[in-house]
Amino acid sequence: MDQTHDPSLTCWVESAEGAAEFPIQNLPFGIFRRRGEGGPGRVGVAIGDMILDLAACHAGGQLGGTGRLTAVACGAPALNGLMGMGAETRRGLRRQVSALLRADSPAYRSDPGLGDRILVAQSDSEMLLPAAVGDYTDFYASVHHATNVGSMFRPDNPLLSNYKWLPIGYHGRASSIVPSGTPVSRPQGQSKSAEAESPSFGPSRLLDYEMELGLFIASGNPLGQAVPIERAEDQIFGFCLVNDWSARDLQAWEYQPLGPFLAKNFATTISPWVVTLEALEPFRAPAATRSPEDPRPLPHLDSARNTEAGAVAVTVEVYLSSAGMRDRRIEPVRLSRGSAADLYWTPAQLVAHHTSNGCNLRPGDLLASGTISGPAKESRGCLLELTWRGAEPLTLPTGETRKFLEDGDEVIMRGFCERAGAARIGFGECRGRVRPAIVRG
Repeated sequence: MDQTHDPSLTCWVESAEGAAEFPIQNLPFGIFRRRGEGGPGRVGVAIGDMILDLAACHAGGQLGGTGRLTAVACGAPALNGLMGMGAETRRGLRRQVSALLRADSPAYRSDPGLGDRILVAQSDSEMLLPAAVGDYTDFYASVHHATNVGSMFRPDNPLLSNYKWLPIGYHGRASSIVPSGTPVSRPQGQSKSAEAESPSFGPSRLLDYEMELGLFIASGNPLGQAVPIERAEDQIFGFCLVNDWSARDLQAWEYQPLGPFLAKNFATTISPWVVTLEALEPFRAPAATRSPEDPRPLPHLDSARNTEAGAVAVTVEVYLSSAGMRDRRIEPVRLSRGSAADLYWTPAQLVAHHTSNGCNLRPGDLLASGTISGPAKESRGCLLELTWRGAEPLTLPTGETRKFLEDGDEVIMRGFCERAGAARIGFGECRGRVRPAIVRG
């Protein structure tokens, strides 16, 4: 915590005041380009409904620091370089940006036209993927989600014996990660009903979303060297929202014995702004409470700091807008609200476990939490849980019902943090609309 977290700080960008999602206390990083401009993007910082163009700041002399820092931070088409420079560099850049944007900024007071040169309206911009993601890992960190899903398929043994000993995960597909707003085609694949003698090939009928929190790796670790739990957070640059689209019928047929494959790798949508670990400091929370019967984590997954403040209290919400709702100008309806503080495994534990065998993580790698679900029905983070495998359909404001997603449905995910004594910060949106399967003759 430092002066950048002061809830009394105000900004000369008017839209950053009030109930703004991106106040001066947030300052998330992303990659943008002017709408219709084409070509590679450049690094920006969200402030109110504007984007601070770091390249323009550098050209105008508003940013100091070493030449290496400014070249990476301002000129690159992805955040990987900045991610790889470590926490102190990131914190230093955050302090510079905060000082530049403060209402009492000397740079702005002496030059009221500064904003015209270094700010770009978000409405005039196109957001790209924040990083070139080399590797993507998806975890299963919510014990509530794991228990609910296990109850559907194994009522007598919903939670497998290894779950409370280590974070379960699988390696996803980095090439199909797309930014918010990208349409998602309904996947095709093999599925087999219980009544059928053999599988069939065709569009998924049980398409689902999964509300997740993603973390981007910072500097990474050399091959063969594990990251101790005490230093795992040094490897976290920041967080985004993740929709891990899932074809449940394809998944049910293919997942044994090696787990998810084609049911997951057709698309993963992420929000464009990366909220840094520093911005989340005021919203730390204790690791999820374990019952007296639960095992204590093994030493490589256990530390006093992680137990006391290893979780982040990010509230996550899922909204749905059907084609019928949009035709009738009905606002998206909220399906669920949960909290990342309910996850059984913390971000540091995910990093420590991932590297415990010597696996090397690299700047820009993405680790996702898995579906975030809480103990209450309204906190369940996917339709598989909300409709209990289709047995309890949802009713939309139009009278339409949903067991799983239909073509034309748009899923909108939002996240925010708030608590007394701190400025409320947001994550922006993670949005994707389902379009019909691409069927080739």
